[in-house]
Amino acid sequence: MKQRIITAIIGLLLFLPFVLYGSWPFTAFIYLIATIGLFEMMKMKRIPYVSFPTLTGIGLLWLFLLNDDILAIGDYIPLSSLEIMYTLVLILLAFTVLVKNRFSFDDVAYVLLSAFYVGVGFGYLIETRQAGLEYILFALLIIWFTDSGAYFAGRALGKHKLWPIISPKKTIEGFIGGVIGAIIVAVILQNIFDFDASMMVVILVSIVASILAQIGDLIQSAFKRIYDIKDSGYILPGHGGILDRFDSLIFMVPFLHFIQFI
Repeated sequence: MKQRIITAIIGLLLFLPFVLYGSWPFTAFIYLIATIGLFEMMKMKRIPYVSFPTLTGIGLLWLFLLNDDILAIGDYIPLSSLEIMYTLVLILLAFTVLVKNRFSFDDVAYVLLSAFYVGVGFGYLIETRQAGLEYILFALLIIWFTDSGAYFAGRALGKHKLWPIISPKKTIEGFIGGVIGAIIVAVILQNIFDFDASMMVVILVSIVASILAQIGDLIQSAFKRIYDIKDSGYILPGHGGILDRFDSLIFMVPFLHFIQFI
């Protein structure tokens, strides 16, 4: 626990300046941690870091990170964003032939889906900061209060397992506590920033966002179960890897854009 707290404090001190400043330093920082996240996905599948599939996956990741801005590439390259992505996928498929299926069609699908999952999620995080400081704080604090509410409610009241096959320690009581934590911080933030929505809408958004955040965490747990690993990485002592810390965020943040809350 002591190591987790120390890592969390150091991580917060490193991350917050980028969040508060925004602009290109925040974007560059997200590109960095998203790339590390993709490396963690490759590690789960035992695809070497220094390999053609991983390098191609990084290319796909960075395209997905551009999100809506990817359309601007057309001003310099006579291909649409979809055509560029499809070209990279075709190259990966051709690679399976060159290596005589040691890298298979399933591996191509894994690289593509990993780049999509990590890239789009972090891409929307960049867009969230571009929309305004209040929105990135809303997203981050919903996650943090969901985690805290789930932890303390689970410790104090947890008796009924939520999904023991996937995550043995999570409880239904903790899940509900996480939602309550999200509601509390949402009400506080609405009184501070007065989002362009009623209090009821903000509360409903926070409830769904908290549920999605916890599902995102469960999905990452399922990945680790499938590939028989404890943590996605070791860059954050006591916490695991980048995906262990950002899994909820990259799963939940797109929702805020889909419903046009941001």
